[in-house]
Order: sequence, then structure tokens, then C-alpha cells
Amino acid sequence: MPHLTAAHLLELLPLTLLGFLGSFGHCVGMCGPLTVAFSLGQQHKGVPWRFHLLLNLGRVLSYASVGVLLGTVSSTLVAGGQLAGVGSWIRQAIVIFTGLLLIFLGLRQINPESLPNLPLLHPLKGTLHDRLSRIMNHLSFQNHGAVPLLLGICWGLIPCGFLYAAQLKAAETGDPLLGGLAMAAFGLGTAPMMMGVGLSVSRLSANRRSQLFRLGGWVTLSIGILTLLRTDAMVDLTGHGALLLLMLALAARPLRPIWPSPLRYRRAIGVGAYVLVLAHLGHMLDHSLDWNLGAIAFLMPRQRWALWAGISAFILMTPAALSSSDRAQRLLGQHWRRLHSLTRPALVLATLHGLTLGSHYLGTLSLTWDNWLRSLLLLGLSLSVFGLRGRIGKKLLTRPSRSSGDPNS
Repeated sequence: MPHLTAAHLLELLPLTLLGFLGSFGHCVGMCGPLTVAFSLGQQHKGVPWRFHLLLNLGRVLSYASVGVLLGTVSSTLVAGGQLAGVGSWIRQAIVIFTGLLLIFLGLRQINPESLPNLPLLHPLKGTLHDRLSRIMNHLSFQNHGAVPLLLGICWGLIPCGFLYAAQLKAAETGDPLLGGLAMAAFGLGTAPMMMGVGLSVSRLSANRRSQLFRLGGWVTLSIGILTLLRTDAMVDLTGHGALLLLMLALAARPLRPIWPSPLRYRRAIGVGAYVLVLAHLGHMLDHSLDWNLGAIAFLMPRQRWALWAGISAFILMTPAALSSSDRAQRLLGQHWRRLHSLTRPALVLATLHGLTLGSHYLGTLSLTWDNWLRSLLLLGLSLSVFGLRGRIGKKLLTRPSRSSGDPNS
């Protein structure tokens, strides 16, 4: 059993907030009718506070049990990996997958039309789900005192897309107790709305409930970002991601005849590259330098030059990122294109930064064939981008483009 600290308890607060905010939009629409149906089935007289208290208690206990199971499974995987000497890799993979999926679910919650649905599968869908629904329907008409508790336990096992965020976080804990507490915290957050569903729903407009639900999406998004920033692997992943997105933004126009999508979304790609640079810089300052800028003076000369190359690339990308809007393009006129042309030397400096300081490239203490291969691949990709924009891309650039207002042109 782990020693619970204040940090562990603080990590549960966003899940409670997510459950509370999300319950106004999702739970009212999806689970509110279930609550009313259960109450009608019991035919209670007066205020059925005891029924709803036991009903939600059973649901929270069911959530916590699922969290314990998810934490147990993930802890077993991590423990097995540690015995094989790859525990760190497994833990990082779980954290990265969880963070990315939480970010996706958060964006879907903020704007359901912005991203496609993911084909997420639930182990209780299908025959088991139908059987569980029949059991709940039968229980709702029984008069035994334990009925609401049993109904709540069954209710907590019903597949629900809104639950995925909490379930992912429970699995990411890698511990049964913390997994159970994570799911319980989420369930407790939804309890006030579900307890007062008969009184509160009529007082909140559909628009206000939708706003609260979207606010819950921002909480999910924040949890996903914080989850990613906790793993050391994010230094490499954010750096590589920024480089690849910057290359794609610069190569978008010559690639248009064979791949039109990057040109259509080039502004978002360019800004995304800058956001990853910010995350890379912040993560490196926190994990590598511990926010001690004086430590830079003690680095080897090659490392210092590589670090300044990366900082210079960040500075050159900043004007393009801040002016990536139609309004900025109109205000700046011809100067707008000159500002965005700075992303070309930024790519050169970023490539040098990766080659000379990256942990898998020429910056390593002992070079292997793997380091040389990665270095040649990174250098080749950068040169290919400039090749597409140069002699090779000139013929393609003569074709008319329907896009306007693209950054990094």
C-alpha cells in the first residue's frame, strides 16, 4: 500500500472538478432519465433522498472498484516490465498514451465537431451490456432496502464515453489504491448533480449546461497536458514533434499536388510546432536544468552552442506564431511574409540543435551506427524540405493555390 501524500490528493481535485462540471451537460442528458426512471419504479412518497443517496453511493463504489482493477492491471504490467528491465519504457508508454487520449477527449468535449469519433471499445458492450440493463430494469421494481445500492453498482458498470477520461487516469496511476481513489473522486464530483437532478435541471438552461460541459472539456485537456509533462520522454517527443511539424508547414505548398491537406491546415500546423517548442523548452528547463540558468555556463562548449541554436530557433519562430491570423496578415501587409520567412533559418538552427544536443544523435558521448543513422535521417529530412522549396519545388509552386493566409510561406 503506497504512502498517500498531499501531492496525491491534489491530483484528485481535477478529476472531481471534471466530474462536477461534466455532470451538468453529459450526466443530466444521459443519466438523468435513468435516475427519474429508478425513482418512479420505486414509487417513493415524499423526498426520496435516502434512495438517491444509496443509488449514488453504489455508483461511486462501482467506479472505485473499476479504478482498483485498472490500477492493478497497470501496476502488474509495470512490475513485470521492471523485472525484465524495461519498466521505464512501459510506464512512459502508458503515460504518453493516456495524456494524448485525454487531450483528444478534452478537445472533443470542447467542440464535438472538431475531431472524429474514436472507435473506443468497452468490455461490457454487446451481450453483457444488454444483460446488465435487464438486471437493472428488474431491480428497479423491487422493494428491498438494498435495491438502490445494487442499482447504483450496476449503473457504474454501464459503458459511458464520459468515464474514459477518469478510467484512463486510473490506469495511468499504476497503483490499485490510487486508481480506486481516482475513480472515486470522479464519481463524487458527479454525485451533487445526480443527487439534485430533479431540482437543478429545471433551473439551468440547456445553453448553460452546455457551457459547463465544455468547461469540463478544458479540465480534461489540462489533465492530459499535465500528464504528458510528467514523463521525461516528453523532452524528446516535443522536440521531434516540433521539428516534424515545422518541416511539414514549410513543405506544405510544394506537396500540394500529391498531398493537399497540409496546405489547408498549414496555419494550425505552424502554430502547433511553436506550442511544442514551448513545451520542449519548459520541460527542458524543469527536468534538465531545474530552472537554474547559471548551469548553462558549466556545459561543454558544443552543448552551449547547441543550446543557443535552439533558443535562436525559438526566437525566430515567435513572430510567425504570434502573427498567424488573417487580421495580422492584413495589418502587416508585405512585412507579414518577411516575418514568416524567418521560419526557414529557424529550421536550420533547430536541426543543428537536435543533431548536436539530441540524446539520440551526434550529441551523445559514444557514437554508434544507430546515432549516425538517426543523424543522417534528420539531416536528410531537413535538406529535403529545402529541396522541395527550391529547384524541385519551383515547378509545383507555379500552380495556382486556393489557400491564402498561410503561415511559414
